[in-house]
Amino acid sequence: MTDALADVANLPGVAEAVADARTAVDRLLGHRILRRRSAEVSTESALRGARASAVLEGASVTLDELRTTENPGDPVVQGALRVSAELGALAETWRHAPRQVLARLHVLAAADAVDAADLGRPRSDDGPVKDVLGLGDPPSPSEVAARLDALSGVLTQPTKAPALVVAAIVHGELLTLRPFGWGDGIVARAAQRLTLVARGLDPKSLTAPEVGHAELSGEYAEALRAYGSGTPEGVGTWIAHCSAATAAAARDSQAICESFMRG
Repeated sequence: MTDALADVANLPGVAEAVADARTAVDRLLGHRILRRRSAEVSTESALRGARASAVLEGASVTLDELRTTENPGDPVVQGALRVSAELGALAETWRHAPRQVLARLHVLAAADAVDAADLGRPRSDDGPVKDVLGLGDPPSPSEVAARLDALSGVLTQPTKAPALVVAAIVHGELLTLRPFGWGDGIVARAAQRLTLVARGLDPKSLTAPEVGHAELSGEYAEALRAYGSGTPEGVGTWIAHCSAATAAAARDSQAICESFMRG
């Protein structure tokens, strides 16, 4: 059986980008505050990740507003918060039933925005698809179905590819497909984070790659379009971007640790 993800990991520049991100994550995981306060760091990271994902999805919200508003009115913000809150419970299922988890993520993300009958179901017609990032027309529903099946198959097969590569492919594929039509960015970014947790790079979910993507938001859509081109160069560009975002997220969580150290 071929290992397609391992082939992707061998693209020019990918190994170096992945190694840099891994170094940043390992540095975070070695912080001494995590011996007794890792749960608090994870909680803060989850809140920051939810805020960043909502902003990337077009919302306007600050961390202070999230801390002080019990029920934010924006459905994008509500969806991002629900997704972030449930990620930890989905990691084990993600390993063997990714389609089931994607459906659940969409239910969480879009509960206040789409009809109940459409929650968790890939789009079946050519209706409107929210395009926050200006990626252009999405693939047809039939192509979406085929590629989701292929992605699920790849994710449930063994691979020698690093977790960062797998996570980047998951994120890029989902946002290229925009399988649900609403909330796809929230779902895709959550799936990236889940992959990093489930594959052992960040088992306690201390980093929020969403924060890194928001920090590098000027490159985010361009890198996604590069992935969507399907060329080796484009895919490599996207993985390098995801690696840089993960490294930035690790540095942000390092700053959380330092803040806790200062009291």
